[in-house]
Formats: sequence, structure tokens, C-alpha cells
Amino acid sequence: MKQMWYVLALAIVIVSCGGRKQMSADEIAQKLDSVKAVEVKEKLKLQGVDLETSDNPMKTFYDSLSMQTLPISYSDDFVKFLPGFTVMQPEIASYMNLGTDNKHKAACLPESVGARLVMVADEEKGSDHIYSIWLYSLDSDYFPVDKLCLYAADDKEDDLLEEKFVQYFSITSDYEIHLLDYSETKQKTQSEEIYYIDASRHFQLGATKLE
Repeated sequence: MKQMWYVLALAIVIVSCGGRKQMSADEIAQKLDSVKAVEVKEKLKLQGVDLETSDNPMKTFYDSLSMQTLPISYSDDFVKFLPGFTVMQPEIASYMNLGTDNKHKAACLPESVGARLVMVADEEKGSDHIYSIWLYSLDSDYFPVDKLCLYAADDKEDDLLEEKFVQYFSITSDYEIHLLDYSETKQKTQSEEIYYIDASRHFQLGATKLE
């Protein structure tokens, strides 16, 4: 109903301007964008992200997240229950270039020197609460700079493979990010990668170990 009133109001403005100056297509598009911005702002406010006190929705959302303590590492319960993660609104997901048709959850990590880190759980399409987990770095305006996959949910086709792998991850108090592929079939580590965050807030591979 509220959207209908915005559209009617816009139509009145367009008609009333018709006798003086015909609006261009760009001007009409700009006004429609303004109406959409108002709708998004109201929707975010209902979901706890108040843009009246902050003109940066990403900062407001980041500040609302629960913080995971370091060190942190993979466990079955962690990837299944995602303790401390907050549901991400579709509008925020769009800011992070995530699909709005999936369900996303997020939690932040303690800030390191010049870097803000957010863990994002991305529900696999067609699954029932099965998530992959990504680590995002944010810039000074709280928008994504880089991302790194910490944990990929098992593919249904994996059951057809002779060898079964598990992907483990851990993040140390020094912000070293360890990714480890473990073969349950051979009961040994297949590979381990260590990443760190550089000055530009990108994830850089620091070491690779193969067994």
C-alpha cells in the first residue's frame, strides 16, 4: 500500500510538471530510484538497520554482528549450527554481491590492524541448512575487498568418489588462516595452505604444504 502511494505521488509530480517542462527519461528514472531508496531504507529500519542515524548500511550491519573470538577452527557443530551468526537481510546481501535467493548468515572477527573481517555462511541451493563458509575482508567504508572460502559444503556427487575429503580451517590469534584438505579414506593430510591479510586487505597465500 505504501509503495502505491509513492507511485501515485510520483505520477502527480510528473503530470503537474507537464505544463511547464516535460521530464526526460533520465529524470524520471532518477525519481523512481529515489522512491526505491525510500522503500529500501524503511525495510532495513524494520529489520534493525536504521539509516536515519547512519548513511552507511554496511557499517550499521557490521556493528550489529556478534563477534567470534580467536582462535577459531572447524568443528562439525560449528559448520552445522553456526553459533553467534546473524541472518543477513537481502538488501545487505546485495551490497556484498551475494544472491538474494539464498539464505545468508554472518558474524565478524575482532579487527586486526587496518582490516575488518566478516565470516559469511552461504546456504547451498536446494539444501536444508547446509552452508559453505567464506571469509570477507572489508575496506574503510565497510564494503568487500576480497573473500576466501574457508569451508565448502559437501557436494552430493562426492558420495560417488572413492576417496572422501574433509576441508578443515582455522584462524589463529595472529590472523593466520590455515586451510587443510584431509583424506578420510587415507587418514592423512593431502594439502595445507596458509593465508595472511596484506596491507591492501587481500588474502595472500603464504605457504603451501603437500603430503
